[in-house]
Amino acid sequence: MSQLTTDPAAFLQWIKQQIPLTAAMQLQQLTFDGRQLRITAPLAPNVNDKGTGFGGSLASIATLAGWALTTLYLRHQGLECDVVIADSHLRYLAPVNGDFEARVSLPLGDESEQLLQRMQQRGRGRLELQVEILCNGELCLSLDGRYVAMRRADSQGA
Repeated sequence: MSQLTTDPAAFLQWIKQQIPLTAAMQLQQLTFDGRQLRITAPLAPNVNDKGTGFGGSLASIATLAGWALTTLYLRHQGLECDVVIADSHLRYLAPVNGDFEARVSLPLGDESEQLLQRMQQRGRGRLELQVEILCNGELCLSLDGRYVAMRRADSQGA
């Protein structure tokens, strides 16, 4: 089995093919440095009837950012996993009135290392993440999410 890409630009293209909604949202750029992930998006295709960011689009992009961080982190560790969001809590803090970005980082401390240990021992694990949506430098949405990863049966990861 060939490994799926960890290149951020190629990964974004793959997401747009696999999850059609993301193409409609016109996600522009995905960056990942091994610890932090950012996704940028324009307001126009994600707007509501008031001219601000549609809550459903913002929630979807925030959820996707956490999923993408977890997926890419595990791929960088040589693990091919199915990742899902198991639980989330959203806080809408300010209107999104322009282009925006979702931002998420691996937690400080040993939570990401614990995820890897659980993946090696049990073939599944979880990661608690906080995702932020920012517009014009202002925090507009915060998502606290629990992402669950399950090693694929055909994965040859560590």
